Amino acid sequence: MTNADIDRMPYTLNAQQVAEILGIAKNSAYTLMHSEGFPTLHIGRRLVVPKEKLLQWMDDQLE
Repeated sequence: MTNADIDRMPYTLNAQQVAEILGIAKNSAYTLMHSEGFPTLHIGRRLVVPKEKLLQWMDDQLE
């Protein structure tokens, strides 16, 4: 996945999109989205991640 691909993604990402960006399985993305400290928004029963927050979280993991 390229930066251009990520730029074209919507503002909020579902588990499948998070998995594609991180290169992990969808089930692993769901596990991550339920973990403390991960920037998940709960909208009713739906879980989404703001794209910019995911990118910031990834940068934070490198520090």
